[in-house]
Amino acid sequence: MTYRFVDCRFELLDPAAGERFYREGHIPGAAFLDLDRDLSDLSLAPGRGRHPLPSAERFAVAASRAGIGPGVLVIAYDQGMTGGSARLWWLLRHFGHDDVAALDGGVAAWRGPLRPGPERIEPAAFLPRERAGDLIEADELLDRVGDPRLVVLDARAPERYRGEASSDPIAALDPVSGHLPGARSLHHADATPIPAAVLDAEEIAVYCGSGVTACVTLLRLAGAGRPDARLYAGSWSEWSRLGLPAEHGA
Repeated sequence: MTYRFVDCRFELLDPAAGERFYREGHIPGAAFLDLDRDLSDLSLAPGRGRHPLPSAERFAVAASRAGIGPGVLVIAYDQGMTGGSARLWWLLRHFGHDDVAALDGGVAAWRGPLRPGPERIEPAAFLPRERAGDLIEADELLDRVGDPRLVVLDARAPERYRGEASSDPIAALDPVSGHLPGARSLHHADATPIPAAVLDAEEIAVYCGSGVTACVTLLRLAGAGRPDARLYAGSWSEWSRLGLPAEHGA
């Protein structure tokens, strides 16, 4: 088995930042995948949220260009679990490529030199095999409000979960504040152990603002023995545009 580092750094309010970071210095031999162009399909936004999932065909083109194919172990990294590497981890598993890991601590954890400029990446043949059962949609979430079998986790910052006024400019992009009815807050950057009540739940679903940082929580859940947790990809950016119920406060 060979390995391929993939740089997934990004800044939500500066779409060109990820590629700029990569060209300034990346792990030698790493490919680059862009959150907006490669790990999302913005042609479907905003109706399906700010970062809709790419189709199997669209993702396969990007993955192949990055040198991802059979027998390749992918090591994704970003600035330190900001969402890009976990999004690639989730997408690769969703499309049938389980040989993937995320670099804990991101690019700062790399002990070697960084290389500026582009890389010549040998393309591979990525064959998507879409997995069933790892997504949950708005209609199911709405139908199951109050269902004790399903724990819904909100991976956004606690103040956004509570619907409080926030200085975060991302919060201003959503037409409504608050959270899904019955959801509980579990910030993706919270390093404390995941509560046992969550891990013991019959079913788990995770959302965030647009389905990116929720993947960090899904990665943590997988590491804690719950790889079956599902992603609500549209997340709050879709839910709030559908005019569905919202709760405020803790």
